[in-house]
Amino acid sequence: MSRIGKLPISIPSGVTVTLDEKTNVVTVKGPKGELSQYVDPSIKMENKDGQITFSVDENSPVDAKQKHAFHGLYRSLVNNMVIGVSEGYKKTLELVGVGYRVSNQGNLIEFSLGYTHPIFIQLPAEVKVESKSERNQNPILILESCDKQLLGLICAKIRSFRKPEPYKGKGVLFQGEVIRRKSGKTAAAK
Repeated sequence: MSRIGKLPISIPSGVTVTLDEKTNVVTVKGPKGELSQYVDPSIKMENKDGQITFSVDENSPVDAKQKHAFHGLYRSLVNNMVIGVSEGYKKTLELVGVGYRVSNQGNLIEFSLGYTHPIFIQLPAEVKVESKSERNQNPILILESCDKQLLGLICAKIRSFRKPEPYKGKGVLFQGEVIRRKSGKTAAAK
């Protein structure tokens, strides 16, 4: 059995979790939004006494190793959904570099990252965006959503515009992230 899959998920107040038996889709509703996720039929889900528990269906034709992998996977996905609709997720990106700027109008973000052209990205409605630019400080982009997977995907896409580099420490990085610095070339010996 999966060590993660055995752990029960406690449901906070204001959150409802429903499982459609026909389609095997779990729907989680809360104050921050609504999310749904397909669960493999080899995994059984029980919702009682304010806790969700997952177990492996030993009679399913799926390989035993795969069933145990699914056990931990779907438990983690549903747990992330419960946390997302109750508390939400927040990521803060920092643009480190001379002349790097970010601004947003609604969910349309404009980046100036040292290229000859600005980069525009339109975010889905589920993600809330806020950009901060203060004098003598690096521009900051704050992203909030109830969907952890979507938020991680968007952050990875934004980071791909200018990955942090180890020589000068420039690029788009998470706030508080430490870049391992490398020393550059030294003067040639005569």
